[in-house]
Amino acid sequence: MTQKSTSRAGRAQLTADPPLPPPGAPAAPGVQARRGLSRLLPAGRDRRLSVDIATSLVAKGVGLAAPLVITPACFRYLGDQRYGLWMAITALTGMAWFADLGLGNGLLTRLSLLADDPRQRAREISSAYATLGVVAMALLAGLVLIEPVVPWARVFGVTDPAIATEASALALLCFGAFAVNVPLSLIQRVQYARGQVTQSNAWQAAGALASMVAVLAAIAAGSSPLTVIACAVLAVPLTNLINTLVYFWRQESTARPRPGLVHRATAVGLLRLGLQFFALSAMSSIALNVDNPLVAHVLGLSVAAYYAVVGKLFGVLSLFVALVGMTVWPANGAALARGDIAWVRRTTRRMVLLNGLIVGTAGLALVVLGHRLLDLWVGGVDTAVVPVTVLAGLALWSFLVAVASPLLLVQNSIGLLRPQFVGWAAFLLLATALKLAGLREFGLVGLPLAGCLAYLLTIWPAAIVGYRRALARSDRAAARSGSEVAV
Repeated sequence: MTQKSTSRAGRAQLTADPPLPPPGAPAAPGVQARRGLSRLLPAGRDRRLSVDIATSLVAKGVGLAAPLVITPACFRYLGDQRYGLWMAITALTGMAWFADLGLGNGLLTRLSLLADDPRQRAREISSAYATLGVVAMALLAGLVLIEPVVPWARVFGVTDPAIATEASALALLCFGAFAVNVPLSLIQRVQYARGQVTQSNAWQAAGALASMVAVLAAIAAGSSPLTVIACAVLAVPLTNLINTLVYFWRQESTARPRPGLVHRATAVGLLRLGLQFFALSAMSSIALNVDNPLVAHVLGLSVAAYYAVVGKLFGVLSLFVALVGMTVWPANGAALARGDIAWVRRTTRRMVLLNGLIVGTAGLALVVLGHRLLDLWVGGVDTAVVPVTVLAGLALWSFLVAVASPLLLVQNSIGLLRPQFVGWAAFLLLATALKLAGLREFGLVGLPLAGCLAYLLTIWPAAIVGYRRALARSDRAAARSGSEVAV
C-alpha cells in the first residue's frame, strides 16, 4: 500500500507482503473489462448504491423495532431490578465500542482499495481476524480474572437478594457475548467492502428478528430469567457466526481466513490504520457528547434531562447520515482504486444534496412537530425550558453535519485522516468554549448555535480541504500509473 493510495499505515508493509496497488493501477484483463463495463453502465452502479442505502435503512429499522417490541414483555417478566441490572451492564458494553481498536474501519478501507487479488484479500482478512481474536481472548481472560473479585450486585445497586445472586452470571453472560462478537462482527465490514451490502443488511435484520423471536418464545415457555436474557444477547453473535461460516465456506472460499495467511506486516498495517480511526472516533465522540455535562454544569440537571430527551429525537437524523455513510464509504474506495474520480465527484455531490434535502426536511418537521411528538413519547417537555428556538438550533446542527458527511467519507475511504484530526481537535477546543459562553449568555439555545458556529469554522474547512486533497492524491496516482503503462 503506497502513500498515494492510503494512509501511512500501508507503508509498514514488508517485501513479503505485496503492497496494495495505488488507485488507478492497471489490473488483470478480466478486471479491466469489468471496469470498462462499469464505466459504460454508471446507472447500474448508482442503482445498486440506492438499493444498498434502502436496505441499510430497512435493516436498521428492524434492528430498532425489535428491542421496542420485546422491552415491555421483558420488563414485566424480569421485574424492574433484574431488567435494570441487565440494562446497566448493557450500557457498559455499549461504552466499550473501542474494543475493536478501529480495525473494522481499517479493514473496510483497505479491502475497498484492493485490486481483485484473492490471496491478498485473504491475507488482510486473516490478519484482521487473528488480531481481533487475540483481543477477544484477552477480554475474556480479563473477565474471568476480575469476575470473582467484583461485587457486581453492590456495583449496580441491587437490593433484592435473589437477584443479587444472579448478578455475577449475568455480567459474565453479557460481557462474554460482547467479547466474542468483537471478531465475529468483522464479517459485516468484509461484506460491505466487497459490495455485498444488501446481503449483510439481510443478515443483520435476521439477527434482530431472531433475538426478538427467541426472547418472546423463552418468555412464553416460562424459561428462567437468565435464559431469556441469553436469547437476547447471544442472537447477534450467533447470527454473525453463521453469516461468517456461510460466507467464507460457501460463497467466498478464496478469501477464507487461515492461520497460514496471517502476516505480521499486514496485521501491523491494519492496526496502525485502525488506531488512527480509533483515535479520530474517540476525539469526535468526546466533542459530540460533552453537551449534557455542560448543560448540567451551567443550567442544572433538570434542564440537562430535558435537553437529553430532545437530543434523542434529533439523533434519528444522525443515525440516517451514519447509515448512508457506511454504504457509500466502500463504494468510494473501490471507485478511487479504479481511478474513477469522476464517479466519486458526482456521487459526492448527489449525497450532499440527498443528505441536505432529507435531513433538512426532517429537521424542519421536527421543529414544527417536535413538542407534540415529545408529548406523545415521554409525556411532554416544558416548552419554556426547551423552546422552539432550541429545536431550530438542533435542526441546523443536523443539517450542517449531514452536508459535510459525504466529503469526510471520501477521506475515510482512502485513510486520509489528518485533516479530520486537525478539524476535530480545533472543534473540541472552540466548541467547548463557545458552548459555555453561549449557555451563560443565552441559555439553552446558545448550546446548539455555538456548536453550529464551531462546526462551520473547524470541521467544514477540514472536510473541504481533505476532500480536495483525497481526490488530488488519487488523480496523481492514476496519472502516474497511466504514464508507467505508456512507457
